[in-house]
Amino acid sequence: MNLFDTLNRPLRDLRISVTDRCNFRCVYCMPKEVFGPDYQFLQRDKVLTFEEITRLARIFVPFGVKKIRLTGGEPLVRKDFPELVAMLSEIPNLDLTMTTNGSLLPRFADQLKRSGLKRVTVSLDSLDNEIFKSMNDVDFPVEKVIEGMDAAKAAGLEPIKVNMVVKRGVNEKSILPMARFFREKGYILRFIEYMDVGHTNGWRMKEVVSAKEIVDIINAEMPLEPIDPNYPGEVAKRWRYKDGNGEIGLVASVTQAFCRDCNRARLSAEGQLYTCLFAVKGHDFRDMLRSGASDEEIAHKIENIWGKRADRYSEIRSENTIPLPKVEMSHIGG
Repeated sequence: MNLFDTLNRPLRDLRISVTDRCNFRCVYCMPKEVFGPDYQFLQRDKVLTFEEITRLARIFVPFGVKKIRLTGGEPLVRKDFPELVAMLSEIPNLDLTMTTNGSLLPRFADQLKRSGLKRVTVSLDSLDNEIFKSMNDVDFPVEKVIEGMDAAKAAGLEPIKVNMVVKRGVNEKSILPMARFFREKGYILRFIEYMDVGHTNGWRMKEVVSAKEIVDIINAEMPLEPIDPNYPGEVAKRWRYKDGNGEIGLVASVTQAFCRDCNRARLSAEGQLYTCLFAVKGHDFRDMLRSGASDEEIAHKIENIWGKRADRYSEIRSENTIPLPKVEMSHIGG
């Protein structure tokens, strides 16, 4: 059965955070001044097991879920992560993907492909090592991330998508070099407007480089034209180069809100279900899983939550909504 919310949006995409930990400290997600050596991450027994994640995924699929994206934190820091991929890949007709910072892909790409992962999206915010290291804040070089992308391509985890968060005053001068480089590589580069997820990144509207600005910058050198989405509710607006050599995507949740098409639910590492990236609170499923609830009882709770969903944060963003105590990006994987 298809499950719709109060705004007639179907449930199609489930994003599952498998860990709240990461080996990067990106300034827009896990700034070191907050997520430092004394920060208390989730204890192991608080995190959903692979069996619990797989059980929930199987319960979600009959409601219309077509894609599961595995996220974090950084999913590849979760011990034995390919085993989870293998378990989820046994669910029929599922597009199983992962978002990663790419640092561990050279080690795991082949194993992930064998386990059943379809493709990957890799985060990279600049080709300039000085800029990129200032953003990941752990002195990790660009070359190693690109090595990870190439390892994923060699393993057959395609198409490769690259996510670039653009923050004014930090990396907007990297827009053109990134576009040129990944056009040549044949990877799909997606520009993401800097968002006010959580509170730790100190978001300010003046630091947002709009999707329109980004398109104008690229179009001046490499002419672009808009193209249709691959499927209803696709997050990124697609633009292709007029000469036919590749495409880019724009995720513009700040300046061009797409709430009316949002079909995504997010499951945190400890089993909280969030119906919006900017959600104030989640819905606990871990206790249900561990207290003997039946699949039918869990399914009824999912149906009740999504059926009452009315989230449209990006459409109503204002000076009043920005300070709300939203869940952190690192907690639900974006």
